[in-house]
Amino acid sequence: MKKTIEIRWHGRGGQGAVTAAKIVADSAVYDGKFVQAFPEFGAERAGAPVRSFNRISSEPLHIHSQVENPDVVVVLDSTLLDSIDVCDGLSAEGVLIINTAESPKDIRKRCGIAKGRVYTVPATDISLRELKRNIPNTPMVAALVKITGILKLEAVIDNFRKKYSHKFRPEVVEANIKAMKAAAEEVKTE
Repeated sequence: MKKTIEIRWHGRGGQGAVTAAKIVADSAVYDGKFVQAFPEFGAERAGAPVRSFNRISSEPLHIHSQVENPDVVVVLDSTLLDSIDVCDGLSAEGVLIINTAESPKDIRKRCGIAKGRVYTVPATDISLRELKRNIPNTPMVAALVKITGILKLEAVIDNFRKKYSHKFRPEVVEANIKAMKAAAEEVKTE
């Protein structure tokens, strides 16, 4: 792993982009890494574009700003591709992960990405199937972990169970875990 991995999350209010960054950060701390997780809000309403950020490092972090040149971009809502340049600042070797049923090849063309890695996962379908709600954050966390290897999925699931069992009913926690496992299996690349 690079010394520091920077991740930028794009979503809409209510989809869990901020919580996704927090889940990743909590899991990274649990794994002994140095982390940051923070949101950026525009209009604070359901459906409005939201960004959140992670930094994960093997060394202490001293930078405290938005992630301008992410190593990974995770998009929880593919409709954002029509209005926001989600790839802004993404390096040529970067990773783009999008919640869509479209193929990675189609997303590459749609976003004008010549290099880098493009992945898709039908996180909305998974969340509707497992959670009975369109909250694609936990499937997207699992896709990120599977693709990048920055954390072990089992550790993220274990941490999620410990951190969220007091907040959600057991069946909600288990549905999220099923959604994570499904996303790890259903992620696609070219």
